[in-house]
Amino acid sequence: MRYLVDLFGRSSKGPIGIDIGHSCIRMIQLGCKDGLIRAESAEQELLEPTSTPDGSVQRRTIIRAIRSMLSRGRFAGREVVSCLPGDTLKIKSLRLDILEADRLEETLLEDTAQRFGLDLDSDEIRYLAAGSVYQGEEIKKEVIFLGMNRTQLMGHIALLEEAGLEPIAVDAMPCALFRSFQRTLRRQEDRQVVSVLVNLGIHFTTVIIGRGASISLVKQIPLAEHHLTQKAADVLGISYDQAAAQIAQLQQLCSRQTDSPLQRTISAAVSRIIEDLAREISLYFKYYAVSFRGEQPSEVVFAGGRLYESLLMDLLRQQLNMEIRIAEPLRGIDLSRVGFDRRPNPQMAEWAVAVGLALKGWSWPGLQELDYIPEADAAV
Repeated sequence: MRYLVDLFGRSSKGPIGIDIGHSCIRMIQLGCKDGLIRAESAEQELLEPTSTPDGSVQRRTIIRAIRSMLSRGRFAGREVVSCLPGDTLKIKSLRLDILEADRLEETLLEDTAQRFGLDLDSDEIRYLAAGSVYQGEEIKKEVIFLGMNRTQLMGHIALLEEAGLEPIAVDAMPCALFRSFQRTLRRQEDRQVVSVLVNLGIHFTTVIIGRGASISLVKQIPLAEHHLTQKAADVLGISYDQAAAQIAQLQQLCSRQTDSPLQRTISAAVSRIIEDLAREISLYFKYYAVSFRGEQPSEVVFAGGRLYESLLMDLLRQQLNMEIRIAEPLRGIDLSRVGFDRRPNPQMAEWAVAVGLALKGWSWPGLQELDYIPEADAAV
């Protein structure tokens, strides 16, 4: 189904975008009125942070939370676009000769699956054409492959249906994140802007580099909030769950108390990990500069991990020597119908994935979507 931005004064609504995270579920539905995008309804429900969630218990908790959000929200219809958690994706890049790229769907799928530890019988595979890259003086085509386990995918869809939703698409998290950002690239001069997005997730930090409305690079770094929280727990001498709870409390207080003794202790404990993470991100930035030989990135946009934002952003500024800002996925969207209190958290970067999911299928020039491999599940 395609959702068109209505420029003729009538109201139109898109699907519900749902971001099921490890500690929070967010749902948002966007619409268009008189050519302006507005949030029709938005709800969120916190989940108990834990290092070892029981699958069946967590599943029931998520279903109850979704049903509760549906009952109290003003969502129109039940069609939903979702994504699997970023740590369930296998993301790999491959450089192909131009002729190989042209024959990708015909002859290279099985070979590609074997190279990256994917199984065509049990995994779904999608890809993004990242563009031309230089290998020495030779020009290659870089392709980004995204694999997901079919059993996990079907279980995810079944969960949404049991909660009362009608899944119409399952997106890849990096694509949703990038879509929420590139929505603002409407001007002609924006089409060649190169930007770096960094999302600090639970198990992986995802780095996305794109030019205009197209993704050029997606990389996952196995350093993220889980590792930072575990380090804080070790230093404080408490369990992972206790550390996660204290960090969650600090996040709630961050607008009123930004330099507490506990926050200073945690920041000092995780500083080495954050230095390593910033160094890894800078390496991907250099890789892009050498391989794509295009315009230099104009900025880095950061999302996720609010407690660590300041420290990580400062280190990124040192490593990359460029402007860094926090993502603002709701910028330019009319929020009068949802009543968000933005005073303690004006950027609301944590809504980036949900907004990107809610925008999937909306039509405007330059949108980049995943390409499909033949005979793949049409629901994805």
